[in-house]
Amino acid sequence: MKVLSGIQPTGRFHWGNYFGAIRQYIDLQVNEQAFYFIADYHALTTVRNPADLRLYTREAAVDLLSLGLDPARATLFRQSDIPEVTELTWLLMTVTQMHLLDKCHAFKDKKAKGLAADVGLFTYPVLMAADILLYDSDVVPVGADQIQHIEVTRDIAGRFNQIYEVEALKLPSPHVVESTAKVVGLDGEKMSKSYGNTIELFEEPKKLRKRIMSIKTDSKGVEDVKDPETCNIFTLYKLFANSDQQAALAAKYRAGGMGYGEAKQALYDAAMEAFAPARAKREEFEKSPGTVEDILQDGARRAREVGRVVLDRVRSACGL
Repeated sequence: MKVLSGIQPTGRFHWGNYFGAIRQYIDLQVNEQAFYFIADYHALTTVRNPADLRLYTREAAVDLLSLGLDPARATLFRQSDIPEVTELTWLLMTVTQMHLLDKCHAFKDKKAKGLAADVGLFTYPVLMAADILLYDSDVVPVGADQIQHIEVTRDIAGRFNQIYEVEALKLPSPHVVESTAKVVGLDGEKMSKSYGNTIELFEEPKKLRKRIMSIKTDSKGVEDVKDPETCNIFTLYKLFANSDQQAALAAKYRAGGMGYGEAKQALYDAAMEAFAPARAKREEFEKSPGTVEDILQDGARRAREVGRVVLDRVRSACGL
């Protein structure tokens, strides 16, 4: 089974990215073939500073490798290192109907907010389809709100195959990533860069502690009995703690005599311990930037070998 997933480099990864998606995606690298790409072409619809894009792209690669992506088992590469994907995008555009793109969420949402919607945003789903189809992907892990992307990809691929009367493109299936973890931000809302309420995965320890200490709570005092199930701190603590640890902290909430500062310290300690191995790996990668680039270049070579076969099939079907 061939698995593919892409991640946009639009900023540093946070706890929501990890528990909501990255952790599950890395788990899928146990399959026969897994392709993971850093979607820097897609990021151009929002990131317009070249230095930022280069930094975010490299940081994304380092973070993924530090968190457990294994280049011996999975292919990691930059989207922009694969020229075949842009050629396939154009070939798919020639059979993609406008009404299909009109229905896509990202474009509709921007229009509804009165924001400028570039052609790149409008045709974004076609590039995404090319990303998926270029590697004969069987499965694409997505959240429940992203199934439309796979449906659009299947529609485009099916129309291409029908028009040219050939099975040139494999129709992928979605693998819905069911995250049972509730990742709330500092304010209790869903953790998101757009809300400015995130906690970065590899925040410097002092800054991390400061962020955690700023988590919103109610006004109950130290001696008051508290409900762990309605507390943002405890909700986040459950991401890191086992059942015994959760029960012990919950008992302190219900007994009274514990301030929220103590609970925040417990969360900080748990997060530092959980990500300690990844932090150590990240320090090693930072000392050897050439290693990261070598991994990306090798990944691009492997991805292009697979992509070239698919693109040749499509070109032949078109009469090129």
